[in-house]
Amino acid sequence: MAVLVIADHDGSAVRDTTNKTVTAALKIGGDVDVLVVGSGAKAAADSAAKITGVRKVLLADSADLGHQLAESVEATVLGLASGYDAILSPATNDGKNFMPRIAAKLDVAPISDIVEVVSADTFVRPIYAGNALETVQSSDAKKVITVRPTGFDAAADGGSASVETVAGVDAGKAAFVGEELVKSDRPELGAAKIIVSGGRALGSAEEFHAVMDPLADKLGAAVGASRAAVDAGYAPNDYQVGQTGKVVAPQLYIAIGISGAIQHLAGMKDSKVIVAINKDADAPIFQVADYGIVGDYKTVVPELMAALG
Repeated sequence: MAVLVIADHDGSAVRDTTNKTVTAALKIGGDVDVLVVGSGAKAAADSAAKITGVRKVLLADSADLGHQLAESVEATVLGLASGYDAILSPATNDGKNFMPRIAAKLDVAPISDIVEVVSADTFVRPIYAGNALETVQSSDAKKVITVRPTGFDAAADGGSASVETVAGVDAGKAAFVGEELVKSDRPELGAAKIIVSGGRALGSAEEFHAVMDPLADKLGAAVGASRAAVDAGYAPNDYQVGQTGKVVAPQLYIAIGISGAIQHLAGMKDSKVIVAINKDADAPIFQVADYGIVGDYKTVVPELMAALG
C-alpha cells in the first residue's frame, strides 16, 4: 500500500499542517510519499524530506505551478495517482479547492476533514459543527481524503527521504491574475501556538484593536475574532475562527467577549488550554474553557497586561 500526501508549503518550507497529514497517512499504513507542487520550491521539498516516516519526496517544480491553481494541481496529481492507494491533503483552503476535483476525476467519493484513522478504509470526521462524529467506511479503490490538522499531532523531523523531480502539469484552464497580501509580524492564525480572540462585546473596530493588539504583541500571539465581530466590521475576514472561518488548535486560546456560539466552538474547542473572559457567567464559552474569568474585559485585560509585565 502507498499513500501520497500533497504538501502545504510557503515555497521555502512545509507548514506543520503537512507534518500532521503525514501522521494521518502513517496511520493508514504502507509507504508515505510527499508531493511538493510549486515554483522554486526545492527548499520546501528538502524540508519535507526531513519528516520522519516519509519514504520519498516528489517535487513538481515549474513557473506555471507557482500559485498552485486547482486545475494544475489536479492534473499533476492525476499523473501520479496510479501508483497510490490513498491521496491526502491538509484541509486548508487550497486542499479544499483541488481535492474534490481530484476525487471527481478519479470517480471516487472524497472523504473530508477526518480527525481519526480507524483503519485503512475507515475514518472519523466531525459533522453538525463538531457536535457529532461520523465514522465513514469507503470501498473505493482509491481514497481521496482531506485531513483536519487539529486532529493529529505533527510528525517529527528526523527523516532523510530522497527528493525526486516529477513532471508538473499546467492545465491551461485558469490563469493567476493577482492577489492582495496583508503583511503582519504576528504568527499566522492557523499555525499560531497562542491566539487571542475577540467578540462582538468589544463594541467597535477601534476598541477591538485597542484591546487585542497590545495583548497579542505582549504574548507573541495571533489575533482571532468571532463571526459576530467580523460581521460587525471589527476585524477582517481572515481573523475569523469558527465553522465558517479557520479551525485552530493552539496551545493557548484566550477568548475575550465571546459568548461561545456553537459555530465558534467548532473552530477552537480542540485548543490545548482555553481561557474565557466574559461578564456573562452563563455564556456557553465557559462550558469548554479550562479557565474562566467572569468580569468586564475593560477591567480584566488591563490586569492581565500588568501581570504579564
